[in-house]
Amino acid sequence: MSRVPIRLRLTLVFTAAMAVVLAAMGIFVYSLVASDLSDALDRELRSRAQDLSALVDRNGSLEQTGSPFVEHGEAFAELVGEDGRVLDSTPTIGSFRLLDESELERAARGPTFVNRPSAPGLDEPARLLAVPVDRGVLIVGATRENRAETLASLRTAFLIGGSVALLLSGLGGYLLAGAALRPIEAMRRRAAEISATSLDERLPVPPANDEVARLGETLNEMLARLEDGLERERRFVTDASHELRTPLAMLRTELELALRRARTRDELEQSIRSAAEETDRLSRIADDLLLLARAEQGRLPLQAKPTDLADVLETVRARFGARAELEGRVLDVDLDDSPVIRVDRLRLEQALGNLVDNALRHGGGEITLSASARNATAELHVLDEGPGFPDDFAEKAFEPFSRAAPTGDGSGLGLAIVETIVRAHDGEVAVRSRPGGGADVSIRLRL
Repeated sequence: MSRVPIRLRLTLVFTAAMAVVLAAMGIFVYSLVASDLSDALDRELRSRAQDLSALVDRNGSLEQTGSPFVEHGEAFAELVGEDGRVLDSTPTIGSFRLLDESELERAARGPTFVNRPSAPGLDEPARLLAVPVDRGVLIVGATRENRAETLASLRTAFLIGGSVALLLSGLGGYLLAGAALRPIEAMRRRAAEISATSLDERLPVPPANDEVARLGETLNEMLARLEDGLERERRFVTDASHELRTPLAMLRTELELALRRARTRDELEQSIRSAAEETDRLSRIADDLLLLARAEQGRLPLQAKPTDLADVLETVRARFGARAELEGRVLDVDLDDSPVIRVDRLRLEQALGNLVDNALRHGGGEITLSASARNATAELHVLDEGPGFPDDFAEKAFEPFSRAAPTGDGSGLGLAIVETIVRAHDGEVAVRSRPGGGADVSIRLRL
């Protein structure tokens, strides 16, 4: 069944449902008509029994076939005396007694209905009504063939009409299913034409606000996300290639210059030292790219433990203190209190280290590391007194290979690494320019 096209499956289900409905309606109508015909026959027999009772009481004869109370070939009547003998009857009955002793006893006590498969002179099923009269028991009867013929005609009409209605409903269901699935087929054809080079195309969405339209909108939103993700991947690969090209070119140049002619020991040491610096830069870029790739896959490893933020800030200051002193800069720590939070200390130190490195590279003046607890969150700030951030930089600050100055040095991965680490801790990070000048990068982590 799963291999049957959905259009045919819908048609079969719709046709089956219609068959059940038509069958139920047919049975209901047939039963209702059969019951009405039976009630009508019983009313007719009661009325005929009442009229013939009056005739018998006036000593009238049932043999008068022209009587308006007895229809020839369809109705009959019989009068049975108290001794069980047939006293009078219509010509088709003759002297044949229609009821047995037990039925006569019941009829003597009150009106009694009896069904017979046939009656004398009539090869048709019949229904009898026996009522007590002064001279004995009066029995009136009528053939049930008219009722049977009516019900047979009704069955034939149901079989023919129901089959035609079922066929038309099945055809209508097939056409309706085709019309309902036509937008989906249009979306399927368009989807088959979309490739990695044409993700800007979208699926056609029908104007109706129904499930199919919502499906098309959802798929178009998914295509937009895929296009955006693929564009980010392409931009990431392009930027990564560009960033890796520069240190590789420098490394190759240093090695070629070292091999081009005979060099002194100092010159060789200088070339090797320069090559080692470029190798370190390549290693840092590769590590950063690996960290971002793991974060994209949701696999950034964290070893969270209760950590005193004062110790973290002091460790970062000690790590960059000598460099700041060589550059004539001040690196200070400002603590309102000393909150303890559950974090991966090495990752947090890496994030703060990237911010301090950015402040040393691109900022100016004193650099301040601060931490405080506010409203069940710990806030960490890295502030400097440099030029701050351009107005349009905040929106793209955390994108990989994004730089405040296009010609600036560095890989442009520092803030992206910071955001990745902070998000892995379910925190938030933001950048802004300070009102009095300088940059402020804040990290908020839940206590």
